[in-house]
Amino acid sequence: MRVILSAAVSLDGCLDDCSPDRLVLSSAEDWQEVYRLRASCDAILIGAGTLRADNPSLVLKDEESRRQRIAAGRSADPIKVVVSGSGKLDPSARFFRTGDCEKIVVTEARDLDPELEEQATVLRLEKITAVGILSQLALRGIETLLVEGGSQILTLFLGEGAFDRFRLAIAPFFVDDECAPRLKGVSGTPLLRLERVERLGETAVSHYRGESGIPTDVGYLVRAIALSRCCTPSTSAFSVGAVILTRDGRLFEGFTHETGARNHAEEEAIAKALAAGADLRGATIYSSLEPCSRRASKPLSCTEHIINYGFARVVFACREPGCFVDCEGAEKLIAAGVEVREIAALADEVKRINAHLAFDK
Repeated sequence: MRVILSAAVSLDGCLDDCSPDRLVLSSAEDWQEVYRLRASCDAILIGAGTLRADNPSLVLKDEESRRQRIAAGRSADPIKVVVSGSGKLDPSARFFRTGDCEKIVVTEARDLDPELEEQATVLRLEKITAVGILSQLALRGIETLLVEGGSQILTLFLGEGAFDRFRLAIAPFFVDDECAPRLKGVSGTPLLRLERVERLGETAVSHYRGESGIPTDVGYLVRAIALSRCCTPSTSAFSVGAVILTRDGRLFEGFTHETGARNHAEEEAIAKALAAGADLRGATIYSSLEPCSRRASKPLSCTEHIINYGFARVVFACREPGCFVDCEGAEKLIAAGVEVREIAALADEVKRINAHLAFDK
């Protein structure tokens, strides 16, 4: 998954002023680039505050871009996503009433206006987080996401490091209003790497790269979860999918029992990589379930294989429950110096796929 943050600010960091009219911060040339960026993405995400204040349509104005998207098998307009904790949104807003695309509401609310539920697909989260949002959108097949804010949404994604690129346009003037909404930093925000600066009219645009790798991890982990659906449900094994990404960018995949009745998903993917002559040192393995640390059917666990072959990172969605053994995969990997990332926002999907087992410790 690829995630791009886009914002325009004044020289003193304001995203808008306090007047009833929207402050124009971008030059005409900058807007053209933003329109092209929108056309290239699967979806555009904004916050409820932006929807209420600006009533944006977020539809593409260039007919050629629309035709190209349709020819590529995509909707004429990018999917539109709005994040609202309360879910209190106007279903007559242009966001919902315009555009040849799916509209999505991400919310914590359980009771919404029935008309809103008719207008949009509703994704409910227990708690709104950037990683949770990305996880749900990735499960729906969204691969490129443009996040346009405002302040709360940008702070959310910046704070969690849930982005690949950050496009920051700076207008050549000050707002000088203490009450104006601002682009806020977050303590502990992952380092941004400046890649380039360009001039578009009178607007300076800085392009930064995010360093966390979270969107990439979410994307490959969703692929691993998709592979787990290929498993034949078994009362003696979890349905698991695995994806290996080597340092030189090669991919290898596998799922439980794909070629052998005793093979785990990680073993299937490792076997394919070895058969292709791939170097697994420094590689990342994505597994829908925490790699096993003890098993009766074979002498080595998946955790031991991962350590022995020199993997650098393991990313998984769900801890292995105690259906068969007490798993200590994550702890043993960390003790061996392997970086472990758990993306729990995807755990419920893994549990649904394994509903044929008692999935509670």
